[in-house]
Amino acid sequence: MNKNLEIAIIASLEAGKEIMNVYNSAFEVELKEDNSPLTEADKKANDKINSYLIATKIPIISEESKQTDYSERKNWELCWMVDPLDGTKEFVKRNGEFTVNIALIKNGKPILGVIYVPVTKELYYANVVAKTVFKSTLKSHSVSIHEVVEKAKIISSKKELPNKIKVVGSRSHMNTKTVEFIENLKNKTKKEIEIVSKGSSLKFCLVAEGKADMYPRFAPTMEWDTAAGQAICEAAGVEVISLETNKPLLYNKENLLNPWFKVKSNK
Repeated sequence: MNKNLEIAIIASLEAGKEIMNVYNSAFEVELKEDNSPLTEADKKANDKINSYLIATKIPIISEESKQTDYSERKNWELCWMVDPLDGTKEFVKRNGEFTVNIALIKNGKPILGVIYVPVTKELYYANVVAKTVFKSTLKSHSVSIHEVVEKAKIISSKKELPNKIKVVGSRSHMNTKTVEFIENLKNKTKKEIEIVSKGSSLKFCLVAEGKADMYPRFAPTMEWDTAAGQAICEAAGVEVISLETNKPLLYNKENLLNPWFKVKSNK
């Protein structure tokens, strides 16, 4: 296994352990400047992940860390893109639909990705260059890479059913534009549209493993929200396309805010 992918996997599992320690206790919720929630779990997971990734000597962009100025970032060939707790709203609601997201970016494109679901102990990991993507369901956060690999199963997207399209909608961000998109899709294809609701980067995973056909996003996301999911998807034969450029989303941009995008299997 790629050494950086191995490090990212262990970091995600250790972060998951920190997150669940907070999840299973009473915790306070702060509000950041943009009114998004922040908990002790976000901070502890961020510290844990950074403690592993820093050894790679590859710079880190994380939601919960101070961002390096673009004048320096633009010269990075490689960087880590981290969301230590994606789906903090779901964490606060205690519905289990939150993840740890870690991706390695090379020249603006995700080349490795890890998504860990601490509540279910499901781990997705991908090498985009090798086009390999796996899912391991673990018994503990404290497992070896050997056990991760031993339990790994290859995942891939599926062909769309002839009479139905499963569209992923956000658990917390379904808006008017998304509803309009779904109605237009229904009228255009004349197919039954089934909405599959999910929080955090699990929406990418649903399409990557063939449990949904499409995920349109007409609401704000940051690069750390999508990088790992894009890696998982691209390795599984799924496109993550900017609706501005009609090309794959790019990373380590001057503005770390993503454009609207669509996730769809290219099979």
